[in-house]
Amino acid sequence: MITAGPSPIQPDPAPQRWQQLWRDAVRDPRELAGLLGLDPDRLGISDAAASQFALRVPRGFIARMSRGDPHDPLLRQVLPLDAEMQPSPAFSLDAVGDGPANAGTGVIRKYLGRALLVATGSCAINCRYCFRRHFPYAEQNASIGGWGDAVAAIAADPDINEVILSGGDPWSLSTAKLAALTDALADIPHIRRLRVHTRLPVVLPERVDAELVQWLADLPWPVAVVLHANHANEFDESVDAAVARLRGAGATVLNQAVLLRGVNDSVDALAALSERGFAAGVLPYYLHQLDRVQGAAHFEVDDDRALQLHAQLATRLSGYLVPRLVREVAGDSGKRPLAAVMDGDRWEAG
Repeated sequence: MITAGPSPIQPDPAPQRWQQLWRDAVRDPRELAGLLGLDPDRLGISDAAASQFALRVPRGFIARMSRGDPHDPLLRQVLPLDAEMQPSPAFSLDAVGDGPANAGTGVIRKYLGRALLVATGSCAINCRYCFRRHFPYAEQNASIGGWGDAVAAIAADPDINEVILSGGDPWSLSTAKLAALTDALADIPHIRRLRVHTRLPVVLPERVDAELVQWLADLPWPVAVVLHANHANEFDESVDAAVARLRGAGATVLNQAVLLRGVNDSVDALAALSERGFAAGVLPYYLHQLDRVQGAAHFEVDDDRALQLHAQLATRLSGYLVPRLVREVAGDSGKRPLAAVMDGDRWEAG
């Protein structure tokens, strides 16, 4: 249960253990199938899809999958399938309009008052529905460690009051590199808060070690950590402990999920996700309709069905457990409630 005050800082994993676990991730689809007792020849694995967007999944995340189940909701999120290679005319390489909003510094300006900094292209896990699976990270100064232009761009715009660290996954960077970046941002007087979008506390909870927690606790702004979990089975005791450490450092911990066919497209699955996350100390934030990126069409849930599921969820759960159902529309200055998208209205939400 979420309490009024922060949780005590929990004991951290063995120092630097997370880097070894990162290196030990599974990269071969057939090895992944074997670990789960599945016949790789019956899964629809696509070597072409894996070549375009490599498999990468930490072994601790695999341990939460159900052996012998080819439809496991965690497995479906990471396994490269033939369906990715099917032509999808309505899907693009840049589904959310990052390109036009990006000057090449790694700072994306789409949202009023906020700047999104693409801090790195690295992730601990490659999710098949990722809207940045085709993003040109090598062209971004910030994502290759050049903070100067990004920090200068943020400093030059006094309308920016919130910086969002994104990627890739910003917590794939060493804590020393994170500290160097936030030290530079701390000299900018108009920044009032920091937001971090990360999947690492879920897929590699060992990353939330004492060094990271201390960095978080020492930051000069209020901090929101936005996790990304799509299914209740992604939570276990190690994730619970990581969330407790984040909250103990004073962070507000939220979750955003993507509505995915075959993963969480039922009211039971969505309710379980909200309940399980809240039990760990995480508040539901957003439920995204799928960003229409090439290679992810097989995950799409029809808009009418999405609205129906969300309405059913609202009748089952308390209001604070119901995430906002949204779609990101290229060119907008904020995410829109899905109902507003279908009505053709513009929206200026956060």
